[in-house]
Amino acid sequence: MKILIYVGHPAQYLFFRQSIKTLLSKGHSIILLIKTKDVLEDIIKGDNINYINIIRQPRGNSKISIAFSLIRRNLLILPIILREKPDLLVGGDPSISQIGWLLCKNRFTLTEDDYPIIKTLADLTFPFAQYILCPKVCDTGRWYRKKIGYDGYMKLAYLHPNQFAPNRQILSKYNIVGKYVLIRLAQLTAHHDFGIKGLNYSELNKIIAAIKSKGYKVFISSEGELANSISEYKLTINPSDIHHILAFSSLLISDSQSMSVEASMLGTPSIRYSDFAGRISVLEELEHKYKLTFGILPSKTNALLSKINELLSVHDLSEIFKKRRQAMLKDKINVSDFTTWFLENYPRSAQIMIKNPEYQNNFK
Repeated sequence: MKILIYVGHPAQYLFFRQSIKTLLSKGHSIILLIKTKDVLEDIIKGDNINYINIIRQPRGNSKISIAFSLIRRNLLILPIILREKPDLLVGGDPSISQIGWLLCKNRFTLTEDDYPIIKTLADLTFPFAQYILCPKVCDTGRWYRKKIGYDGYMKLAYLHPNQFAPNRQILSKYNIVGKYVLIRLAQLTAHHDFGIKGLNYSELNKIIAAIKSKGYKVFISSEGELANSISEYKLTINPSDIHHILAFSSLLISDSQSMSVEASMLGTPSIRYSDFAGRISVLEELEHKYKLTFGILPSKTNALLSKINELLSVHDLSEIFKKRRQAMLKDKINVSDFTTWFLENYPRSAQIMIKNPEYQNNFK
């Protein structure tokens, strides 16, 4: 079977990572297309996986730039599909669904965001997809008949204990000793991020002071440059090591929804401070059902500082969250194994899931 997979973000590649390796080992052919985004290309190079970078220059952040980028991807991907003749097209980008629809190819899209959050992207993608593969809790809006929901999360595909084991020796590489709190700052430049607020420097200074007053060190992971006043806290590491750093952190404070989910997969307590708080089904389930993360809206600085103080005052915080993580894992499937099966047996796998969603319990 020849499968074309397009990924435009490191997390999307990590979702497919083990499935790609497994399918290649079984003799299937994988055409992996990417665009330049953060550390995506570096991660793939480290895995020694063949790929084609179709867009090497990062796009602008305006809505016009995003629109022109989609047109450009369509024009670049179309000839590759015509030349390679894949049996299946996969990816969360509209180009995959649109071209697949045009050429009558088997195809499915994937997401972990709710329709109201990604409405523009969804309206460009969902109408052209055969199916929408997503966590069971996700809201796909009026396209619910196309939804194939699985009992898990995209991040669980690469952070399930069968796929990832935190290595404390990684901390030694960066001379990280003792208790620490990780702060993650996102750039908020995705299509659904316009107008979204997160952490600002005034709040960061208060957060850092609160953390240090509890005897914890502070490390800041940022997609952008930090102001000189807090540059001493910048975490400079190999991007492939970030999940080890996150796993041993006492707490994550972030305006990144993605890393907040990753923290939950690892059993690391997290506080997300963003306008997205209360709006994303995956994180709402992780917060209210499993109590693995906490969402606080911007401007509620006192609530944020209070929650930091509350969590860092719990002496057995790590053990409490390990138990909560185990409760979550008990309910969920091995997403990577499920995805491999779904890809290898598509479209029959989609039909099986529609007729009998409980089939996925084979992957628990």
